[in-house]
Amino acid sequence: MQKILAARLIRQVAAFCLLFLLRPITGWAIAAQDSPSLLEEVVVTAAKIDQTIADVGTNIDRITDLDGIGQTHINETLQRTPGVWISRGNGQEHLTAIRSPVLTGAGACGAFLMAQDNLPLRASGFCNVNALFDVNSEQAARIEVVKGPAGVLYGSNAMHGMINVITPPLDEHSSISAEAGPHDYYRTKITAGTSRWRLDVNHTTDGGYKHDSGFDQQKANFKFSAALLGFELTNVLSISNLNQETAGFIFGNKAYKDSHLARQNPNPEAYRDSSSIRLYSIMTKSLNHSELVLTPYVRHTRMEFIQHFLPGQAIEKNGHESVGLQTAWHFKNWLIGAEFEFTEGFLQETQPNTTNSDSAFLVATIPQGDHYDYDVDARTLALFSQYTKSMGSNSKLTLAARYEQVKYDYANNLSTGRSRADGSLCGFGGCRFNRPANRSDSFSNFSPQLNFSHYLTSTQQLYLQLARGYRAPQTTELYRLQGGQTVSEIDSEQLDSLEIGFRGSVPDFINNNRLNYDLSLYQLKKDNFIFRDSNRASVDNGKTSHTGLEINLSVALSNTISTDWVMTYARHQYENNPAFSAQTATSIMHNDIDTAPRKLGSIRLTWQPAQPLTTELELVYLGKYYTDPENNHSYPGHTIINLRSHYNINNKSQIFIRLINLTNKKYAERADFAFGSERYFVGEPASIYAGIKMTL
Repeated sequence: MQKILAARLIRQVAAFCLLFLLRPITGWAIAAQDSPSLLEEVVVTAAKIDQTIADVGTNIDRITDLDGIGQTHINETLQRTPGVWISRGNGQEHLTAIRSPVLTGAGACGAFLMAQDNLPLRASGFCNVNALFDVNSEQAARIEVVKGPAGVLYGSNAMHGMINVITPPLDEHSSISAEAGPHDYYRTKITAGTSRWRLDVNHTTDGGYKHDSGFDQQKANFKFSAALLGFELTNVLSISNLNQETAGFIFGNKAYKDSHLARQNPNPEAYRDSSSIRLYSIMTKSLNHSELVLTPYVRHTRMEFIQHFLPGQAIEKNGHESVGLQTAWHFKNWLIGAEFEFTEGFLQETQPNTTNSDSAFLVATIPQGDHYDYDVDARTLALFSQYTKSMGSNSKLTLAARYEQVKYDYANNLSTGRSRADGSLCGFGGCRFNRPANRSDSFSNFSPQLNFSHYLTSTQQLYLQLARGYRAPQTTELYRLQGGQTVSEIDSEQLDSLEIGFRGSVPDFINNNRLNYDLSLYQLKKDNFIFRDSNRASVDNGKTSHTGLEINLSVALSNTISTDWVMTYARHQYENNPAFSAQTATSIMHNDIDTAPRKLGSIRLTWQPAQPLTTELELVYLGKYYTDPENNHSYPGHTIINLRSHYNINNKSQIFIRLINLTNKKYAERADFAFGSERYFVGEPASIYAGIKMTL
């Protein structure tokens, strides 16, 4: 049945595209419009400088109305992009899927690049699955999303895609807003600025829907301009801090439907503290028919949390400092660049108490005391180039390539092997953790890319992309060994992508209103994906495939009503039989990858009956997905309805209200099957947020 529905959807899209292609023949007239065309929108991520979407030979999405969305979690914003699912955990935690399943594991976050103004939030090799809580997306100008490999310009980690948060421009603007919501939720935002500097700062506190949960979070961006040696400088200082009391999974089949269980917290002791600082300068200089961009930066991160999800509940502390330089020279049809980054990182894991378990094996192999304490010095060097050639007045071809080398120097600060910190041996053959001896590892990767774009008409464009993405192993995959594995002999993951896209505008689609559309069909093949096998060893013999269709439509139905449609149909499958579990007896080849819904999307209807009032009704759909590799357990999916409304009292004052989960749907933000049980992060019930914004 699913294949029939997918075939119907593809046929309908093909017919839709054919209608556009035949429009010049059939005489479907185009009327001049004042509203902007999709191809005229400006983005920065695809080439690290401002350019229109028409000049981008790949997919790219922009989300601009961040103030109107008023996110309490980043998933509320990014569900407006096809092919993307930010799976919400507790508090501000999350996992990411971009043309992929929701990826988990020590280094799975390395499949996605999270950035601010083109600068990665974390160093290569030191990813964090929750990286987006380190960036001030609440007060950004826009968020740009590239789906599929973006490795030529951004390197390791930009494999399945990237999310780039763009800071606001410098302008004469000052405002303050305050809002409140359920379970002691309060947030304040302050913006102040001139044409030379700008400050965006916010503070959020949330008592938490679940027992013994909640968080306090502060974020700030300070941005100012200057001039030096003929360069125009845009300098940014970005700071974030999170103190969170974390709630864990609840257990039991469909436990999320039980109102009493939904508020329980099996791990009241859990917490996560995280802080980050980034300082960078975007230096631009116009030369003879060219532009030079230099971006020096420093980065500092710290995180501490209790591993409440593992036996023994050890406390982990990690962090790193980086200094780096990005360079890009735009000359005629060429883009040439080099990047350098040097990082000092560390990880410590200490278990303060003995393991509380009925299993003698777990008590003996997971002892109290220090488990890991290591330092890693990392170096990343990269060269890239891109050449664009016009092929007549309506077509162009872009060829690009990147070579990158990542080197790690690892130093163990405890005894080597499977012993306790004092050197004594654990029972049952050794401790669960295994500390390798000091070593160095180096990974070199080459990433080619080809883009072809062609104007079918002045407002419609067809594009084709062939690209390769990659990610080097993360330091935790290499040096945080377990079981009998003494050396992690793994190599970089590799992803090959083919994508065909069709985008543009139809100015007179309905009542002389413009239809903007973006359709893309893709096929990804991933080799060498890294995972922890049934012996708890890090191995890299996985193969997967990812095929999907993404649709993004936006049209004004009348002078007061507009609608936006975001739709995804995708299959994410295993292409071999990786040994995830010792209990796996049947083949999982061609099974759906767990936590990979085939269908997801959203529909928004915006109504503006008068200039001061804007109301948006949003429907968010997440389809069924399996929760285990064997496809024996599943989550049925859900549909959530949200309502947002803003009213301008005058040109200085605005009041707003958001009703999230309007129908009080009982659902799970994320479902999982592990250790023989269904487990869930629970979605919150109907919630009302209200506030006021004053322009100063």
